[in-house]
Amino acid sequence: MMRIITGRARGIRLETLTGENTRPTSERAKEAIFSMLQFDIEGREVLDLYAGSGQMGLEAVSRGAASATLVEKSRDAVAVIAKNIEKTKLSDFCRLLPSDVSDFIRAFKGKKRFDIVFIDPPYALRAVAPTLKSLLDADMLKETSIVVCESEEADVFENSPELRESFEVIKNAKYGVAHITLLATRKAD
Repeated sequence: MMRIITGRARGIRLETLTGENTRPTSERAKEAIFSMLQFDIEGREVLDLYAGSGQMGLEAVSRGAASATLVEKSRDAVAVIAKNIEKTKLSDFCRLLPSDVSDFIRAFKGKKRFDIVFIDPPYALRAVAPTLKSLLDADMLKETSIVVCESEEADVFENSPELRESFEVIKNAKYGVAHITLLATRKAD
């Protein structure tokens, strides 16, 4: 059972997809992530890529983020996210975009920068490093952005010197099979 942990929509149970195609972030991992982010959420612009059920973006908005853009390509998942936005009554703060992440990034290149980004692709895609690179290339991160990555790999950079130079690892923790990595953008010298 997934629920909103705290804030405006506290305690509301969220819908999830059945089956193996979508793997929601565990309650324990979500609590740890938001404990790490607790002082960085208020008034921030959030981007939830590979949104699944929308729980990460919705949790951020419930805790005071200014807005959340939720990007998901699966029709079934988009329907679940829409229900969860309605259940939580957070529609004024959420923008749901049924889109492939790569298409979304190409469309928004240079148009908007986000403060907090959640990247949680299906593990089999091994898409964390390519998504980080795409976000950098599209100029969608601020000098103060925080990126939260979830993958089954401990090294989200996949040996990319460019990514290692562009991001600083704030925290890396393991919850079950999930590696949660918090990154900060490195300021240009």
